[in-house]
Amino acid sequence: MKLLSFEVDGSPKFGAWVNGGVVDLTQRLAGKFPDLLSVLQAGALPNVAEALEGAEPDFTLEQITFLPVIPSPPKIICIGVNYEEHRSEIGREPTLKPPVFGRFSNSQVGHLGVIPLPPESVKLDYEGEIAVIIGKAGRRISSAQVWEHIAGYAPYNDASVRDWQGHTHQWTPGKNFLHTGGFGPWMSTADEFGSDPELHLSTRLNGLEVQRATSRQMIFSIAELVTYCSTFTQLEPGDVIVTGTPGGVGARRNPQLFMKDGDVVEVEIAEIGVLRNVIANEA
Repeated sequence: MKLLSFEVDGSPKFGAWVNGGVVDLTQRLAGKFPDLLSVLQAGALPNVAEALEGAEPDFTLEQITFLPVIPSPPKIICIGVNYEEHRSEIGREPTLKPPVFGRFSNSQVGHLGVIPLPPESVKLDYEGEIAVIIGKAGRRISSAQVWEHIAGYAPYNDASVRDWQGHTHQWTPGKNFLHTGGFGPWMSTADEFGSDPELHLSTRLNGLEVQRATSRQMIFSIAELVTYCSTFTQLEPGDVIVTGTPGGVGARRNPQLFMKDGDVVEVEIAEIGVLRNVIANEA
């Protein structure tokens, strides 16, 4: 299933991408679940699958506004420097454990939404990533149990305001400017992949490919990340783990390549879909 969050005439809903359109699951499940987060919290993905049997779209793409896949995750846990090519290009020494930082919910934006270029910066950079959405709560999850705790996967753009990221050794300010984290268009549920899938990730800026990798190239695998994160915190349904970006970021190119007003940035996971956002000067 490809599950998404969206709005119609300002009313938030959730649904599924089916046959080129959107099935309104808020309506089909008779209001039992107000949003996708509540579905995950209730362990109700089987109910969703049942409601989709034989369903045809209720809305076209033009009738909806995409929201972040999970608009208000309990936690957004981001992983830094998780591909060897990226570690090499930034000149960072290898670490025995993954670097971890956080994002706030209001730093996110949905598919086709605007990523604002803040007036405080001219160094807005792209970071295409694979997001893991947690579907079952757990603490100290073993590697053998990881896959039963994952609800699905989605493209993510951990767009970074580099000058603010570099103010100190703590990255939080540069990673949390309003609406800079693209998340969408939907999540593909884990049952489409089985355990330990190989996902193919690429990023394009104005049609030019700037990043390409697969999940097999991660320094710390998806299973290792879930185990590690669930050790220092309890993972909850709807939590999002953003698993790190490959090499090719704009800040490390020669010449540097930062996003500007009018640019179009796309993050694709070949097995799932394309997240597309437009860059615009923040008013």
